[in-house]
Amino acid sequence: MTERPDLKLGAFFFGGVEMDDAGAGKPDPMDRRYSNEACWQATLDYVNSAKEAERLGFDSFWTTEHHFQYEGYEVIPNGLLISTWIAAQTTTLRFGAMFNVVPQWNPLRLAEDFATLHNLSGGRAMLGVGRGTVPREVLHLNDKGVSIGSLDNPDQVAADVQNREVFEESMEIIRRALTQESFSFEGTHFQIPIPGIPDRGETVQELTLVPRPIHPFEIWQAVTSPPTLDYVPVVGHGAVFWNQHYSFIKRFWDMYAEKYAAAHDGAELASHEKRMLVLAFRIEDTMEEARASALPGHDEFWKFLGPYGWSRGYMGADGKPAAAGLIPTLDESIENKTILVGTPEEVAEGVAFYRDLLGLEYLTLFPHMIGDPYKKADEQMARF
Repeated sequence: MTERPDLKLGAFFFGGVEMDDAGAGKPDPMDRRYSNEACWQATLDYVNSAKEAERLGFDSFWTTEHHFQYEGYEVIPNGLLISTWIAAQTTTLRFGAMFNVVPQWNPLRLAEDFATLHNLSGGRAMLGVGRGTVPREVLHLNDKGVSIGSLDNPDQVAADVQNREVFEESMEIIRRALTQESFSFEGTHFQIPIPGIPDRGETVQELTLVPRPIHPFEIWQAVTSPPTLDYVPVVGHGAVFWNQHYSFIKRFWDMYAEKYAAAHDGAELASHEKRMLVLAFRIEDTMEEARASALPGHDEFWKFLGPYGWSRGYMGADGKPAAAGLIPTLDESIENKTILVGTPEEVAEGVAFYRDLLGLEYLTLFPHMIGDPYKKADEQMARF
């Protein structure tokens, strides 16, 4: 019988501006331009929803890191900074980012900032890491010319390879910095310390991160491609799965455990360990009301993210991953089970399906469809 650990519920918000014109069709995303005041109001509402998540008994709250999005989709540029402010106003809620975009950071600054948040919050931080989505952001926030590509787009493979190399070297630096009294690193893209730096009559041979975590910590990473699945269990990061057909998630879920055991002297994970599922949902009194309520935000989500290849985890008519560029309908998302829609009983059945399929423990919910009022997301967390 599948193990049934207690669910650890998270809430994940993009942190966007409320929109009265969300949905398929016009306006085009880049035709919107929200004011600084509107973006800041979304930030204040975001903080209030985090506090509401704690009041409702959620275990964790997951933020984003995105930049320069005047179109209003994601207006939180620093998940660590906003989480520090939320931590000061909460007592039990844990914090993570989906995700800190590592190639946009100096890895030593990311490690320092995370350690500071983790220690100030009494050990409530989780380090969520990813490689990025939006070239507009990453190209302006690193000094190595790193962009973001996709293996699904042959003309962007070189960008993808460079991004992955920089990401993996950065993560090695971050892990060493957070866990070792002193460290050094030499790779293709980084050399730490820089050779020949004079300091009090000697040259610097190692660095020490100040502060380092004084509590145990977790690292979680998005897993959407085979190369990432080859990497994440080897280095021991927890794996986050989202927006994939349930059968693809099941295959990756089980492969993670196999690869983890192979890399860690045969250590066998329970079916729920070190893996997290993220699900969008919409609960209303009837299925018809739930579909109508979910549709604008669902369609706006795909208008935003479809061009970045996010639907590659959907199943096509041939049973294989969908071709790049798919903009799924709500029906296709419901069929793929990337979103649970319906009455409380119907959504509960969807959760039970995944618990039976995966032995689920870490379930993070996406209650704030793009454009929705934050009060709607708060209501959805309460209904769940």
